[in-house]
Amino acid sequence: METKTKNCLNCGKALQGRVDKKFCDDYCRNNYNNHRNGNSNNLIRNINYALKKNRNILASLLPEEEETAKTTRERLLHQGFQFKYNTHTYTNKKGNVYGYCYDYGYLELDHDWYLIVRNRKA
Repeated sequence: METKTKNCLNCGKALQGRVDKKFCDDYCRNNYNNHRNGNSNNLIRNINYALKKNRNILASLLPEEEETAKTTRERLLHQGFQFKYNTHTYTNKKGNVYGYCYDYGYLELDHDWYLIVRNRKA
């Protein structure tokens, strides 16, 4: 009866031990999975970084004791705000659409001004 030798999925070394073994050690297992999941994890990591940065920018422009603040589009962009990333939107009764980054929101006003708000319920 022939026995087929299985090889490590990462480095290719012959495996010894359990029949369902796929990797020769933890390093090979981690390395294999990191390479396999790297692209999707990088995309998620970059989007989460942008969302957190947007939230921190909005938080820095709205003092803790204030309910709202106004700022310009130029100031937001200068600090690195990326308008294409938000966690959700909210439409009020008047039809105004707020973009939110977690608990901080912004509403586009006239002449490149923005209203910044905080959702205290979150």
